[in-house]
Amino acid sequence: MMQIERIYEADLTPADEVLINRLLVRAFDEGFGDRSYHQQRHYFRLIMRDADAIIGHMALCYRAIRMGARLVNIMGLAEVATDPDEQGKGIGSALMKAAIAETRKSQADFFLLFGVRPMYAGNGFCNVSNPISYVDFYHARMGNIHHTDDHALMVLKTGDLDWDDQAHIDLLGHNF
Repeated sequence: MMQIERIYEADLTPADEVLINRLLVRAFDEGFGDRSYHQQRHYFRLIMRDADAIIGHMALCYRAIRMGARLVNIMGLAEVATDPDEQGKGIGSALMKAAIAETRKSQADFFLLFGVRPMYAGNGFCNVSNPISYVDFYHARMGNIHHTDDHALMVLKTGDLDWDDQAHIDLLGHNF
């Protein structure tokens, strides 16, 4: 298996920004413009490279959210992408294991993502149905504040705190 690199957001090179954008454009139907991120910049990226391309990518956001009245630290997962020509080779699985390991080393109480892939449940993420609030960020523009319980939020406990299934979750900004 190829090596996984961790690149802090502020250390991304212009060349890596272009390569990540190319991968995201190939992997998603949505427009990314010339950005290497969908909504907002991240804390760091985990990537896998092939000779002249980035073929696997996960972005991680470290931040605080509110779970009811309590402020908790979380890692959020964003822009999960594997080059369509490289799928089925374990790239996503290897990146997921690395992302979970990175999160467990941090002060994050939970690892959160929005998604429905079987890989997430297979790595211990559980669907939750808490009501949530967040701000839309699309095409690098802030939108409306949403309050909903219709979402695909999945949670993995990575610290000592237990998830409160009844608490309102305020993402204190955009989702990921």
